[in-house]
Amino acid sequence: MATIFSRIAAGEIPCYKIAADERHFAFLDINPVAPGHVLVIPRREVSYIFDLTDEETAALHTFARRVARAVGKAMPCKRVGMTVIGLEVPHAHIHLIPINTENDMNFAKGKLILPEAEMKHIADAIAEAYANLDD
Repeated sequence: MATIFSRIAAGEIPCYKIAADERHFAFLDINPVAPGHVLVIPRREVSYIFDLTDEETAALHTFARRVARAVGKAMPCKRVGMTVIGLEVPHAHIHLIPINTENDMNFAKGKLILPEAEMKHIADAIAEAYANLDD
């Protein structure tokens, strides 16, 4: 059975899409630790990120780097933090989180519930920044 992330990337479950290509998909985390928290996944279902091939790992990180640049342009932050935890969903994924302090990446502090209009506004801003990046 497909993971929830595969179903999101396939368009079966709605999401706040940021960017996609033939091998990767990026979307807002619906329970973010900070506004602008993005998940980046490979379309190929792999439970553990270190089971990706070297080439897949490099491609995923290259895609995530571009998404992180867009997050940094769209969200007020000092940096965009990156972490791989991957215990909740058995599908490799990277968390990109706009941060001003290290505590902004603290998953133990509780997740946010943002109104739909705010999530859409954030997603649109990051997606627009992504589309306008100078490669």
